[in-house]
Amino acid sequence: MRVKRQFALIQPTTKKRIDLGLKFNDKAYEGRLETSGPFGSMCSHRVQLTEVEQIDAELLRWIKQAYEEAK
Repeated sequence: MRVKRQFALIQPTTKKRIDLGLKFNDKAYEGRLETSGPFGSMCSHRVQLTEVEQIDAELLRWIKQAYEEAK
């Protein structure tokens, strides 16, 4: 299935960090779900990932939510 818009973006930021940008219609910034930073208007939120363990159920829910909103 194709979506209407981009909903996520992965960017290597440093040697030890990857930033995951997500685009939400209306979601609060809280905890590790922060402002988009360097992504600008392409994404509304960003999650900084430095360890594989940070890819957890919460992050997967956010990715799914962004995908659903992009349909």
